[in-house]
Amino acid sequence: MTSFNEMKKLLETRALDESFSRVYLKENFETQYSRFLEVLDAFKNLFDKNEEREVALFSAPGRTEIGGNHTDHNHGLVLAGGISLDAIAVAAKNDDGVIRIKSAGYPMDEVSCDDLAVKAEEEGRSKAIVRGIAVRFKELGYNVGGFDATTASQVLSGSGLSSSAAFEVLVCTMLNYLYNDGKVDPVEIAKISQYSENVYFGKPCGLLDQMACSVGGFVRIDFEDTSKPIIEKIDFDFGKFGHSLCIVDTKGSHSDLTDEYAAVRSEMEAVAGFFGKSVLREVDKADVLKNAGAIAKELGERAVLRALHFYGENEKVTAQAKALSEGYFDAFKNLIIASGRSSYMYNQNVYTCKAPKNQPLSLALQVSEQILDGKGAWRVHGGGFAGTIQAFVPNDMIEEYTAAMKSIFGDDACYVLAIRPFGGVQIF
Repeated sequence: MTSFNEMKKLLETRALDESFSRVYLKENFETQYSRFLEVLDAFKNLFDKNEEREVALFSAPGRTEIGGNHTDHNHGLVLAGGISLDAIAVAAKNDDGVIRIKSAGYPMDEVSCDDLAVKAEEEGRSKAIVRGIAVRFKELGYNVGGFDATTASQVLSGSGLSSSAAFEVLVCTMLNYLYNDGKVDPVEIAKISQYSENVYFGKPCGLLDQMACSVGGFVRIDFEDTSKPIIEKIDFDFGKFGHSLCIVDTKGSHSDLTDEYAAVRSEMEAVAGFFGKSVLREVDKADVLKNAGAIAKELGERAVLRALHFYGENEKVTAQAKALSEGYFDAFKNLIIASGRSSYMYNQNVYTCKAPKNQPLSLALQVSEQILDGKGAWRVHGGGFAGTIQAFVPNDMIEEYTAAMKSIFGDDACYVLAIRPFGGVQIF
C-alpha cells in the first residue's frame, strides 16, 4: 500500500506498467490508468481528503464459459476462463470496523463487522454479499476489519460474463490483502463467494462463476464432488496464437425464459432419476444408451438428447483441456465448434420453442460460421436461449467479424476480449 498522494502520482505519470502487465494487455494500459484515476478521485471525494492515507489498487475479472455447456448443475466438467474485462477498486483500511463500498452507479453499501447476521431485508442486494463474505471469512478463522472502497466495473451485466461473481471476488480480494496478507487461496475465495451468494444474497448458484473469476486463466473444473471440486489450471498463453475472444450480444431478451433454463437441468436430473440417481454424473452413459427407448417413453426424447449432450460435453472438456495443455490450438477450436453444435442439436438451448421465429443466437452462429469456417470457432455462450454467443477470431479478421456482428445486432454488440492469466489480485 502507498499514500493517496503517491498513488495519484504513479497513475498520472503512467508508472505502473510493470504492475498492470500482470493482468492487462499492453495496448489497454492507457484505459486502465484512466479508470483507476477516476476511481481514486472518487475515493478522495467520498471518504477522505487526507492525501497521506494509504490506499491499494485491486482487480477481479469476469469469466467466460468455454466448454461444458449446461454440465455443472449435474456435477459435470467445465472449462472456463477469466477475461480481460474486470471490476476494480481503490481501498484503504479504517479504524471503525465498518466496511463501506461505493460502486459507480450504485448506492453505498455499509456493513458493520460486529453485525454479520443474515438480514432478510437485504436479500438480493449487494450489501448482503458483503455481509456474507465478511461472516464467512470470520467463520473460517481469517481476519476481518473495516475498510473504505470505491469500485467500478467493465464486466457487462446480463451478458453471461458474471458481473456478480467479479464483484464477490473483488470484495474477497480486498479483505484478503488488507487483513490477511493475501494468504487466502483462490479456491477458498471462490467458495466464500458462493457461500455469500447462496446464504445471504439468496441465490442458489453453483461454483463455476466464482471459481473462474477467482482462479483466472484457463481452468478445468470437475464438479463430481461439489463440496471439493477438482481445479486444474491450464498453462496456455492465449495471446501467442493470434486470436481474440469475441462475445456477441444479440440483444435477445431473457424475460420469460426461467422455465426454459430450469427444464434443461430438470430433464437431465429426470434421466438420472430413471436409474434411481440424483444427477447424471452418477449414471453411466452406456446405461442411458441401452435404455434410451424406455427413457424416451417415460420422459420424452428431448430428455435423452440432453442427457447424451451432458456426457459428450464432459468428454469434450477433457479433450479441450488436453489440446490447450499440449498447444494444439486448431484441435481446440474444432472441439469448440463441436460443443456448440451439440448445444444446438441435442441440448437445444439456442432458441426457445415459445417463439420459433425469434432466433438471434441462431443467426449470430450462422453468420459466424460463414465468416470463420476453417479459421476460427463459434458456439452458444452460457445458458443460451437468448443473449450471447462466443467466438474465437483470428486477429487479422477482427475488423471484418465485428463489423458483421454490429451491422446485425448494433454498434455495441461485439466485445473483443482476451483470457486473463490471473484472478482476483492486488495490483499495487
